[in-house]
Amino acid sequence: MQERKVSFFSDGYKLDGTLYLPDDIQPGERRPALIPNSGFQGFNQFYPRLFAHEFTKRGYVCLGFDYRGFAKSEGTRGRVILDEQVKDIINAITFLQTQDEVDPGRIGILGWGMGASNVVRVAAMDDRVLAVAALNGFYNGKRWLRTIHSYVDFNHLLEEVKEDRILRVVSGQSKEVETFHHYPLDRITTENVNVELSSIPGFGHPVTIEFTESILNLDAEKVVAELSPIPLFVAHGKGNLLHPLEEGQSLFAAAQEPKEFYLIDGQHNDFMYKDHPEFQALIERLVQFFAANV
Repeated sequence: MQERKVSFFSDGYKLDGTLYLPDDIQPGERRPALIPNSGFQGFNQFYPRLFAHEFTKRGYVCLGFDYRGFAKSEGTRGRVILDEQVKDIINAITFLQTQDEVDPGRIGILGWGMGASNVVRVAAMDDRVLAVAALNGFYNGKRWLRTIHSYVDFNHLLEEVKEDRILRVVSGQSKEVETFHHYPLDRITTENVNVELSSIPGFGHPVTIEFTESILNLDAEKVVAELSPIPLFVAHGKGNLLHPLEEGQSLFAAAQEPKEFYLIDGQHNDFMYKDHPEFQALIERLVQFFAANV
């Protein structure tokens, strides 16, 4: 896999990225392209690069980038707003279309974790996307937050959001809290994150409570039916304790054809290693999906 550092602008912020190219690409050749998008506290150098490593071997050009406010991308650190990440992906598509190695009419997107709802919403509003894959995500923010919090904690969360809304109006600032204050990781995900992500510079930066309000307002299920006839691939870990299986099943039920559901024999990220057989099985299904549609 060849790598070329790139950058592009989104709402005036310069975003840092990498164009991943197949080793056998020839000068003047244009290939189909994919944008693998990361989830919460994800970075281009981690899961987007992992997916790109597999897809470039299958002939695709891939663009990985860091959302605004993450890694070397410009933007306010700790400000995580899902609607803004959706804009970043849309602008990434525009940038990708300008690259000499890319067929601008053959672009697909995939999203991991929190990025899964982002790509569903992008595909629902951007007809340049030929196919979309949503992997291990959550798709109705309020429902998901209710699932992972006790009744008491969820109502306390709502009070914090209400207070912060007032704080932003009177002070211009949203309160910063610990990274996983309202996004508590399960034990297995925590163990994997500590091994793989905790050493990456920028990981674990405090976030604002406005991020929580952004999640509460998220409803990708409301727009997923608008995807058709764009093909949708939904994959979810059957033992996922961070984003429960019901999230993927509910999105799939709300979507129109053409659509495909793939049950991962795993949890959230316990299988996300390039040599893991379940990860390779997922890649093969994704390759089949994108080959048929992009």
